[in-house]
Amino acid sequence: MNARPQQAGMAPAAPLFAVLALTLNAFVWGVSWWPFRQLLSLGLHPLWATALVYGLAVVVIVLRWPHSPGQLARTPVLWVLVLAAGGTNAAFNWAVSIGDVVRVVLLFYLMPLWAVLLARWLLQERLTRWAACRVLLALAGAAIVLKPAGAGWPWPSGLADFLGIAGGFSFALNNVMLRRESHRPSEGRALAMFLGGMLVAGGLALGLAAAGSVAWPPAPRTSWLLPVSALALAFLGANLALQYGASRLKANVTSVVMLTEVVFASVSAVLLGDQVLTLQMFVGGAFILAAALLSALEPWAVA
Repeated sequence: MNARPQQAGMAPAAPLFAVLALTLNAFVWGVSWWPFRQLLSLGLHPLWATALVYGLAVVVIVLRWPHSPGQLARTPVLWVLVLAAGGTNAAFNWAVSIGDVVRVVLLFYLMPLWAVLLARWLLQERLTRWAACRVLLALAGAAIVLKPAGAGWPWPSGLADFLGIAGGFSFALNNVMLRRESHRPSEGRALAMFLGGMLVAGGLALGLAAAGSVAWPPAPRTSWLLPVSALALAFLGANLALQYGASRLKANVTSVVMLTEVVFASVSAVLLGDQVLTLQMFVGGAFILAAALLSALEPWAVA
């Protein structure tokens, strides 16, 4: 997953093309579950697919900015970003490939909860009343989404749930680290994020394949090589759209527009998959999205 960079001092107006660019980014990520599931049906596990997609993106970044590897090598703290971004993409792509898409996306968007805790720890930000409200809303939403249909305590019910939550935590750490290291060159940070997607997903795939838990990649065939290449181009294009839109809008506007990812994921899951949206999912999702909206509307979000 790409981070939503925060920009200060932008004009209050939201240019149409900037909003459309951000919406395009949200669309790519909202429907990315479908190509990953198609690749899985062809025998390519989402961890291998993620490693290949991000590996191709790394090649493009290094060719475009040859000095970026040196920036990463000279900045050890960026390797925290490598792990955070890699964990985000490995967990999210794996989760949406095997689990209930809307449920996974909603659990992923618990990141405002993690962001409050991580910002307190890493950025020494004080816990405001707004932040406390976000935590309570996110926890209430998670409890509703995770509550079993019958009885019992709300708890992740399978691997996809745990991966969705872990992905959201990693994404929150990714965003906090980007904010903390915002003075670093952007190309070095971009390389760290894409390299993380390649290394973490690839490392997990190698370890799990060696243990017999994940299948090794199938023999090279155009039936899956072409989709992987197209997916890499789509993610690169989405990242460029994100950079274009976020650089022209206030951070709170960017955050609100990016929430359309949940809409794209939900609609595509209903149209392309077998997703059934229940009242429980609607109510829990409303609480989680309200927490995300509070993070966008909080006064310091535009600082």
